[in-house]
Amino acid sequence: MKEDGDPPVTETRQSPVQAAGCVLWRRSPVDDALEICLVHRPKYDDWSHPKGKLKRDEDPLDGARREVAEETGYAAAPGARLPTVRYLANGRPKVVHYWAAEATEGGFTPNDEVDRILWLPPTAARNRLTHPRDRALVDALLAA
Repeated sequence: MKEDGDPPVTETRQSPVQAAGCVLWRRSPVDDALEICLVHRPKYDDWSHPKGKLKRDEDPLDGARREVAEETGYAAAPGARLPTVRYLANGRPKVVHYWAAEATEGGFTPNDEVDRILWLPPTAARNRLTHPRDRALVDALLAA
């Protein structure tokens, strides 16, 4: 399910770091309300959406689904394409491709990269996110 115009990523020394992720959501098992999954990364002590660097020549959507599975333990059913986020990471440009994705099956097991996840209503998720650039993705999900 690659979007038109999204070729496989091939990095060079001068190119930005390429990454992908999802704004992962589900319906609450308690009241069927929308919940968004946030991951806590102990290395950075931050809360973010599941995402990660793409492997060489990896399709961005495939990478987003792989990263969601690795970080949350859930399979992701991708939906709408969300805004691409660009920023500097350790002085190097980074480009992160995002999709809205429904969590389908699976379950979280803590690991070295992600030690906790939270399922939160959109307003609470927006407030918990560490980086302002991630907050706009919650709004994009709600608009999609």
